[in-house]
Amino acid sequence: MAQAYDIIKRPIITERSVSLMEANKYVFEIDVKATKSQVKHAIETIFNVKVASVNTMNYKPKAKRVGRHSGYTARRKKAIVTLAEGNTIDFLG
Repeated sequence: MAQAYDIIKRPIITERSVSLMEANKYVFEIDVKATKSQVKHAIETIFNVKVASVNTMNYKPKAKRVGRHSGYTARRKKAIVTLAEGNTIDFLG
C-alpha cells in the first residue's frame, strides 16, 4: 500500500467545497489509482479523525488547443470525505 501522503495530493478549496465543510464534508484531490478504502485510511492517518464515508469522482482528460498546438488536460480524481460527528479538519485557520 502506498504512503498516506502519496494518496492525498492536496485539499481543494473552492466556494462549493467551503460550503460543503459546513456539512462536515471535505474535498481532496487524490491519486488516480487510489481506492476508497485507501483514501479513508490516509485521511484518518494524516488528520487523526474518524471518516464516515468516501465518495470519489474521476475526471477524463479534455482536448485543448493553444494556437496550432493541441494536447490534453491532466486526468484527475477527487474525493469527498464525510467525517463522523464531532470531527473536523481546519484548513483555513
